[in-house]
Amino acid sequence: MIFYFSGTGNSEWIANQLSKGQNEDLVFIPEALKNEALEFDLQKDEKIGFVFPIYSWAPPEIVLRFINRISLKEYQNQYLFFVCSCGDDTGLTQQVLVKALNDKGLLCHAGFSVTMPNNYVLLPGFDVDTKELERIKLANAVPRLTEINALISRREKIFSCHEGSLPFLKTRIINPLFNRFQMSPKHFYATDSCISCKRCEKVCPVDNVKLQKGRPVWGKNCTSCLACYHVCPQQAVQYGKRTRNKGQYFNPDKSIRL
Repeated sequence: MIFYFSGTGNSEWIANQLSKGQNEDLVFIPEALKNEALEFDLQKDEKIGFVFPIYSWAPPEIVLRFINRISLKEYQNQYLFFVCSCGDDTGLTQQVLVKALNDKGLLCHAGFSVTMPNNYVLLPGFDVDTKELERIKLANAVPRLTEINALISRREKIFSCHEGSLPFLKTRIINPLFNRFQMSPKHFYATDSCISCKRCEKVCPVDNVKLQKGRPVWGKNCTSCLACYHVCPQQAVQYGKRTRNKGQYFNPDKSIRL
């Protein structure tokens, strides 16, 4: 069983590749969280996976909240792994996730990072990659996933995450500030370029965007995945002045319920 969260599609693509390689079912975390009880029955030889993007050098809050609520019936120390997608580096994501799992009595046996195209655009100096770098990252991700699938199939106990420089500062100092001050949806708005296509509404993983009188309105349940911004064909979705003249990225294999 593979639990995953994704906004713009990088982690969704990874989860799909792992599901095929391991013959394990996929569970979309936002959909599962709609249920009061998060109980999942495990088989004796089942693998347990968590797939998610890096948000400010740590797992997204929605993933940690899911782990805190999850109940795995018939858990007998089955092989458990995680795979995270990152634009550059992961910080101390491994330590954060392993602790969250340990707090639930779950043992993590392996963890991996996969470098994927950047999509965070809400701070000065942050933008999407060039098209050439995007192409290179997507191409390199294919053999990386082949390698990871092989390691998981052999149930290898190994951690291979690219922490990068200053991981403590990034994860322990910057990430809490990000979660406190950068997760608000209140600065989202739609310009007059909006064509009421509903793509932003349909792509939101937590159903936080609704069209009212032909224009999107954002609720309070935002994960800051930026899918609504990146999917807009007119680039009408903006976040204050922070997204002005910024690029867009959407994984080419991302499925949208049109």
